[in-house]
Amino acid sequence: MATTGRKRMATDKVKDAEQACEDLRDALRAAGVTLPSLGLDAASCAGSVPLALIELGRCNAATARALAAALRPDQGAAR
Repeated sequence: MATTGRKRMATDKVKDAEQACEDLRDALRAAGVTLPSLGLDAASCAGSVPLALIELGRCNAATARALAAALRPDQGAAR
């Protein structure tokens, strides 16, 4: 594969991760949850073959409980 093709694939992978991160942020916001450190993991985006991982980060106990509640299947019925 040509270098240009690898660079394009790497760029596409990072862009996809950025979009996934925004989608997750929007879904969490709709559920009333904010993860303050949500973002791309810069180290995983480096190099010629990036992993493009999403860093969920740290949160306090109240946010962890809100996230757990939002993920429970019965949460939708309680709203």
